[in-house]
Amino acid sequence: MPTVKSVPPVKGGDYLVFYADGARDTASRAVTAAGGVIESQDDRLGYLVVRAPAPEPLADSPSVVGVTPDLPIGSAADMPMAAPPPKTSGGAKAVAGDPLSDRQWDMRMIGATPTGSYAKARGNHQVLVGIIDTGVDGNHPDIAANFNRQLSRNFVTDLPNDVNGKKFDGACEVAGCKDPADVDDDGHGTHVASTIGSPINGIGVAGVAPDVSLVNLRAGTDSGYFFLKPTMDALAYAGDVGVDVVNMSFYVDPWTFNCAASPQDSRADQLAQRGILVGMRRAVAYAHQRGVTMVTAIGNSGSDLGKPSKDTASPDYPLGAEKERTVDNTCLNVPTELPGVIAVSSVGPSGQKAAYSDYGVEQTDIAAPGGDIFDSGTSLVGERREILAAAPTAVLKAGHQIDGNGNPVDASVVRDCRGGTCAYYQYLEGTSMAAPHVTGIAAIIISRFGVPGKGGLTMDPNQVEKLLYASATQTSCPTPRAFKYGTATQTCEGTKERNGFFGHGIANAAQAATLTP
Repeated sequence: MPTVKSVPPVKGGDYLVFYADGARDTASRAVTAAGGVIESQDDRLGYLVVRAPAPEPLADSPSVVGVTPDLPIGSAADMPMAAPPPKTSGGAKAVAGDPLSDRQWDMRMIGATPTGSYAKARGNHQVLVGIIDTGVDGNHPDIAANFNRQLSRNFVTDLPNDVNGKKFDGACEVAGCKDPADVDDDGHGTHVASTIGSPINGIGVAGVAPDVSLVNLRAGTDSGYFFLKPTMDALAYAGDVGVDVVNMSFYVDPWTFNCAASPQDSRADQLAQRGILVGMRRAVAYAHQRGVTMVTAIGNSGSDLGKPSKDTASPDYPLGAEKERTVDNTCLNVPTELPGVIAVSSVGPSGQKAAYSDYGVEQTDIAAPGGDIFDSGTSLVGERREILAAAPTAVLKAGHQIDGNGNPVDASVVRDCRGGTCAYYQYLEGTSMAAPHVTGIAAIIISRFGVPGKGGLTMDPNQVEKLLYASATQTSCPTPRAFKYGTATQTCEGTKERNGFFGHGIANAAQAATLTP
């Protein structure tokens, strides 16, 4: 675990200094010689947290391989909370859908139905699914039964304003600005968790794997930003406690594309991006070596990630710092383009790739339903073309999407009340909504083929990935391959077995529930 020291005040900023293998002591001496003070260190991922006047002198030693700002958000929480839900066998039995299942075209597309995967394999409470996101509403009636409070953590401290005084997360909801590990003030993480593992309990919707345990590994701010240290903390923690699969529906801020040596960038910015690449590679490798299967959303810019040319969205922190810069295929979107990570593109209800979904023959590993309100190849209309999943009541109230009597005033919001209990759901779309379908299917595979291990069950991520692709429905590029989305054209490259729109195919829970390894 990271070690922390008491340090004297030093003017400047905090930086994550990544040292070369076996070079911690040499890097520490170099940091001190450069006027820096070491505040803490993490030997698992090989970095020092340093207070220093500037980043450039910290990188002058060959023992240092990356220096990136430790943006002022996030710290680990290690206090256990309540006990987890009781473990159940997760064995298959006859089961009906939930009241809003008729609105879940996404589950029908992947075969997560009473006659499909629900009848064969629905997961197991011994399978731990980590949601690295903005948080999870652990008290939502359609999540609570599967929510593991004991293992859930919040690695983020909310920041009311950015360094320039602009509103960032807004007013803190709790003293100290660190939310409990069962809270989601954004709603994104709760929606993701619901798609993965809402139980079949007679209210609302059902998830892909309704019998798994959901673990909140919060690394995102209230405003939806994911910075390096809390993201690394979440991945390392997942590996340490035996989480089986994590969902990562985000990219690591503040750079959409991380370029290690772009001549357009200042040396400080080059070092920052290099640090993100080094740090995330190490965090991903650490988790992967400890049995964590990692699933990520590929992104929502409608771009071919194998042929990037322009980045106008970076850096997105502090607010308003974006600049236009030229990028190429050596610049990486993280974590999507890292080895050991399964990248998911999005399809609409007709099965065509969603217009907003990024793609790329090198980058897309698998596709899944993520919704597309503009999908014209379906009889569904409006919000029904998107993904319905759980939403926190407090978030909907704050957004004025429900009135004082609890009635939805937004067409995207649905309320379901059963036996005196009411819960809310929201239609959303994005590759963020596609990835959790794949995460749920990975959990089904682990529940079937995993063996006893740390945290409950464990399974080699490479084998999970292999079976995930083997169970997918292979899907060819459209004809013509240059597919038109309104005035925009996106070109699909590759074969039916592996292409830039659908990867190895569209994820299939029913197939995963019955395949043999």
